[in-house]
Amino acid sequence: MSKIHPYLGALLLLAAFLTARAAPPAAPARATSAGATPAVAAEPRVLVKTSMGSFVIELFPDKAPRTVANFLEYVHSGFYGGTVFQRVIKGFLVQGGLFNAQLQPKPTRPPIPIEADNGLSNLRGTVAAARAADPNSETSQFFINLVDNPRLDFISDQSGATWGYTVFGKVVQGMNVVDAIGNLPTGPQGPFSADVPHPLPVIESMTELPAPAPAAGASVSAPASSGTGH
Repeated sequence: MSKIHPYLGALLLLAAFLTARAAPPAAPARATSAGATPAVAAEPRVLVKTSMGSFVIELFPDKAPRTVANFLEYVHSGFYGGTVFQRVIKGFLVQGGLFNAQLQPKPTRPPIPIEADNGLSNLRGTVAAARAADPNSETSQFFINLVDNPRLDFISDQSGATWGYTVFGKVVQGMNVVDAIGNLPTGPQGPFSADVPHPLPVIESMTELPAPAPAAGASVSAPASSGTGH
């Protein structure tokens, strides 16, 4: 059987991930959330400014509502400012969103349930949530696929090896910047034995872009009153 790529590891990314897609006897329990998923705009877009240029990610809240809401909370809080793309694997992916320029992890909020079974595939330019071996361990970290990577897609809910990775967005502008990051030379640095790009690409800021104005002549319906007075 084919093997999971060894460089999609834990959030701290200090060890290889799982070595086979064989399912263990028991399936992992899916995490539950105490609160409702916050509502987000349809297909929100986020501008990512980096030390190597800018690109825009379009998000898919209809397909991955919890993952998109979680990502936007980190965006709105300014969490991503000063984080880096600490992992580059040429012809595979670039990964970032957790470590600062000293390659120290920033504190995150609690992990969220995985949504990899949403029908989306890890195709070139798509953005997916990174995680540890536990499927329900996604926090702030994400990766961008440099090529089509269907081997990272959901297969079944039997194990962390078969759950795959949650696709929740796609780069719609500036993929050339992502490709430039993906072509940087890499090597060992800090706690990592390999794959750290030089120089480190820094995420200077992430900003949610305003929703586009309705097209001229389009009708906009007023929201119905809830009758609550709020």
